[in-house]
Amino acid sequence: MANIIIADDDPILVEILKFRLEGAGHCVLVARDGEEALAKARAERPDLIVLDSMMPIVAGPEVLAELKDDPELKDVPVVMLTARDGEADIVAALKGGASEYLTKPFIPQELLVRISGLVKGK
Repeated sequence: MANIIIADDDPILVEILKFRLEGAGHCVLVARDGEEALAKARAERPDLIVLDSMMPIVAGPEVLAELKDDPELKDVPVVMLTARDGEADIVAALKGGASEYLTKPFIPQELLVRISGLVKGK
C-alpha cells in the first residue's frame, strides 16, 4: 500500500506502530530523530509521515516546517502523534501544514483509519 515513515524516539511505540502499519499492508521506515526523519523523507519520498513533536536533534515542529518548505515534500501528509496536547501546539501544527494531530495516549485503530484516509489509492 503506502510507504510510511515513523519518526519517533520511543522504541516501544515505534515497534507497536510498525507492527500495526505493516499488518495493514504498508511499508514502514523508522527515524529515531528529526534529522534522520528529514534525511529519510528526502531520500525515500514517502506517501505519509507519522511525526512526534519532541525528538532529539531536530524537533517535530521544525521537521514539519522543513518538509512543508521543500517543493518535493510539501504535499506529503504529516500526522503529528505526540504527547503535547496544548491548544497552542495543536493549532501551530495544523497551521504549519500537519494533516492530522493525535495526542498520546492514542487509539491505534483510530490512527490507522486516519492514515487510510490520507493515503487512499496508494
